[in-house]
Amino acid sequence: MRILLIGAGGVGDAIAKIAARRDFFELLVVSDYDEARAQRTVEWIRAKHGDDLAARFATAQVDASDPERVAEVARAHDTTHVMNAVEPKFVPSVFAGALAAGADYLDMAMSLSEPHPTDPYAQTGVKLGDDQFAQASDWEQAGRLALVGMGVEPGLSDVFARYAADRLFSEIDELGTRDGANLVVRDEAGNEIFAPSFSIWTTIEECLNPPVIWEENTGWYTTPPFSEPEVFEFPEGIGPVECVNVEHEEVLLMPRWVDAKRVTFKYGLGEEFIGVLRTLHLLGLDSTTPIRVRGAAAGVSGPVEVAPRDVVAAALPDPATIGPRMTGKTCAGLWVTGTGREGAPREVYLYHVSDNEWTMREYEAQCVVWQTALNPVIALELLASGTWAGSGVLGPEAFDAVPFLELMARPEDEGGYGQAWGMQDRLAA
Repeated sequence: MRILLIGAGGVGDAIAKIAARRDFFELLVVSDYDEARAQRTVEWIRAKHGDDLAARFATAQVDASDPERVAEVARAHDTTHVMNAVEPKFVPSVFAGALAAGADYLDMAMSLSEPHPTDPYAQTGVKLGDDQFAQASDWEQAGRLALVGMGVEPGLSDVFARYAADRLFSEIDELGTRDGANLVVRDEAGNEIFAPSFSIWTTIEECLNPPVIWEENTGWYTTPPFSEPEVFEFPEGIGPVECVNVEHEEVLLMPRWVDAKRVTFKYGLGEEFIGVLRTLHLLGLDSTTPIRVRGAAAGVSGPVEVAPRDVVAAALPDPATIGPRMTGKTCAGLWVTGTGREGAPREVYLYHVSDNEWTMREYEAQCVVWQTALNPVIALELLASGTWAGSGVLGPEAFDAVPFLELMARPEDEGGYGQAWGMQDRLAA
């Protein structure tokens, strides 16, 4: 397996660092628009693991918005798999570049949605991933696989959905992804600050778009942002967190392969974060449409055009850099209700917890980006071994969950990743 990793930001950096401990690939090319970022990642691997291991890594410069450049870099390195680790706005171009190069493809976030033009809070418009699924026949005819939504959320929760359907339930009432954390970021003086642990660009997209829900008798429909708040109890000391509906790929993926009466995604944002997002929307700072700004920038005199959302992202701390100032844990998981294999009502929460202290100590990566990065590396290893195989545009639910979860939990000294996942039985009241 020869991998082209597109993007050396927080998640891309963590993907390379996790993969460095594995031997399933021949070459991993870390690429970025700023090749110096890719070089920093490879130098970290060299310092941590030595020259022999670092010899399996290379770097390249790539413009993720240019499918021809993506294909050119992929061909130059005889790439078999393109791993997309850049913002979802670049999905169409990286997706097209991978297919043009004759490579398989993986991503962690799917092509963007467009709200319904007249009824956005009740009806779907263009849904997450629609553009990619529309091209499934092209991938099938080429005999190539596009494994989409293979991060943590989406990704691991989708693996859990497959596992619940195959091993735990005879009938599923609801597949409800529920994510929460008790993370705190502080400044140098020890004061708690507002610093999102994941890309604010992506977070704005997810949280301010109309959330999507799926029901078997209705199909996909939308609600207003931050709807249906509920308090969910998260494990391993995180505790109760208020969660709200958020647009996310799981709801668009799970119903395609797993039978359930209802599919939802709720995230624990917190009152402060919701307030910030509402304010950004009120001021138009969530917009991706460039506006003209007077003044000089980057040595250019006169007006320049800039997207307000890009300004917000530039003004906040880079999520890849906040790890040393962060404490706490993050939990990603799937709450499933329905009828168990024995015929009785059943309610379970399948989950994985990532501790920032551990991920910083082991990988110098903060826990949210590290947890996101873990799952595509496991998937790549299963593809390399032939345990997972297919063609077309497929989600994680299309594959057997057991090999994934076994490899994930197996201790490192026995060939696994040493990341135990949990299951809590929560019998419905």
